[in-house]
Amino acid sequence: MTTFRISEAAALLGVSPDTVRRWVDAGRLAADRDEHGHRMVNGTDLAAFARSQTEAEDGSGHSSARNRFRGIVTEVIKDAVMAQVEIAAGPFRVVSLMSRQAADELGLAVGVVAVAVIKSTNVVVEIPDHARMASQ
Repeated sequence: MTTFRISEAAALLGVSPDTVRRWVDAGRLAADRDEHGHRMVNGTDLAAFARSQTEAEDGSGHSSARNRFRGIVTEVIKDAVMAQVEIAAGPFRVVSLMSRQAADELGLAVGVVAVAVIKSTNVVVEIPDHARMASQ
């Protein structure tokens, strides 16, 4: 069974370890202590919690796209026709290419809060080497 330390769970959820500790203390997220007294979160419990968080925060209208990353615009590069917009969404960097007209109409500029909505028919899934060893 895969388990995560508080700091690992926090990194996966894109929050601080203190936030995860508060969630555990409040009973929102289950955690047990290991033989050294460290709090450990079961991977299945963490996945269920993460899913509940995304469902609660979605608030979108009707859309077939399920991948929504709320963040802050960190860079906008425009030329005469196209724009490249970078969004920092928690620990994730999302880059979008769009028409300059669309970027202008949306008012995209550094510091603006935006949501990257992603629908893809081609998603590559990788498992980091350390995670593969931990689950064995």
